[in-house]
Amino acid sequence: MPSEERPASYDPETHDRRSIRLKGYDYSQAGAYFVTLVVRDRSCLFGGVVDGAVQLNDAGRLVVDSWERLAARHPYVTLDEYVVMPNHMHGIIAIANQCRGGSRTAQTRPRRQPLGRMIGAFKTVSTKRLNLARKTPGGKVWQRNYYERVIRNDEELTAIREYIVNNPVRWELDKYNPETRSKPTRPDSRGARQAGEDRSATR
Repeated sequence: MPSEERPASYDPETHDRRSIRLKGYDYSQAGAYFVTLVVRDRSCLFGGVVDGAVQLNDAGRLVVDSWERLAARHPYVTLDEYVVMPNHMHGIIAIANQCRGGSRTAQTRPRRQPLGRMIGAFKTVSTKRLNLARKTPGGKVWQRNYYERVIRNDEELTAIREYIVNNPVRWELDKYNPETRSKPTRPDSRGARQAGEDRSATR
């Protein structure tokens, strides 16, 4: 695994600023990955946030169901903490060497899919289901590409879990919140920008 400085805490302004792809890294190998997917044009398709709690609509619940199907489809995948927000979602995907409740033998172990292929399949399936439910054939739901980060250690895993759990509470300051982006910039306790221009790249 490529050597890299391991941050003690997760800072979304630093780690979500661009899509991080480690050159030569095998994204089908065992490990934990933090991913973020954003709705096209940041439209709030999946519901809203009321008093610090996400209120998903039918579209949001369909996205949750599609996400949970990843683990059902891939026996080597475990879904850790995740949250579907009004116009984006965060989740932790753990890829194991051994299938859940299965054997390590080559005869029974399915070939692991790379992370990008699994995320691509999720986006395709959820988009088709949403378009069918909304009667919008061919409609675009997600931004192209996604953000990901290899989770290096338990400390970083704990920090990212906490960030995901607290995402609804921080919606008012969330950079993906359309209303936040129209407000003046103000720093949080770490000096991170909570509003203003988002410099994240989508390729």
